[in-house]
Amino acid sequence: MSSQNHTKIVKRLVLLVVGMFGFGFAMVPLYDVFCDITGLNGKTSNTSAELAKVIDVNRDVTVQFITQNGAGMPWLFEPEINQIVVNPGIMTTVNFRATNLSSNDIVGQAIPSVAPGLAANHFNKTECFCFQEQMLKGGETVNMPVTFYVNAELPKDIKEVTLSYTLYNVTDKVAEVN
Repeated sequence: MSSQNHTKIVKRLVLLVVGMFGFGFAMVPLYDVFCDITGLNGKTSNTSAELAKVIDVNRDVTVQFITQNGAGMPWLFEPEINQIVVNPGIMTTVNFRATNLSSNDIVGQAIPSVAPGLAANHFNKTECFCFQEQMLKGGETVNMPVTFYVNAELPKDIKEVTLSYTLYNVTDKVAEVN
């Protein structure tokens, strides 16, 4: 092989690496757009929803609640109830309880997810502790409400919806900003 062939191969490999690197950066925004369009992944909005316009009292939907802590989060975090049956369009409030098990002040941020993913666009929160960071002093316990309704346009074959929260320790990130 001549040095000219080696140069061509090296240039192609460098272009390939640069292209892969750029594609990696583009994946997150592309994924977010894909999820917004399709309603997949169970992502919910981080802003409050408007009030329901249609109520369907002839239909029941079971809403289940699941919580988990991100790595290194020393809080006890759980819903007061594990599930509730609601009618689409009717506002419902469920409380979650968080206890900081450490002696340090910790800032937490809850990230919601809805399953099945197609239900995410029909699950509307008008008030949620997930809209903002939560600061708990060492040993402190708080009740954190989420007020929601299931949109009456939820596909009829979806009879169960799971609202899941993962709680992360964002104390260091908050300290960097301040």
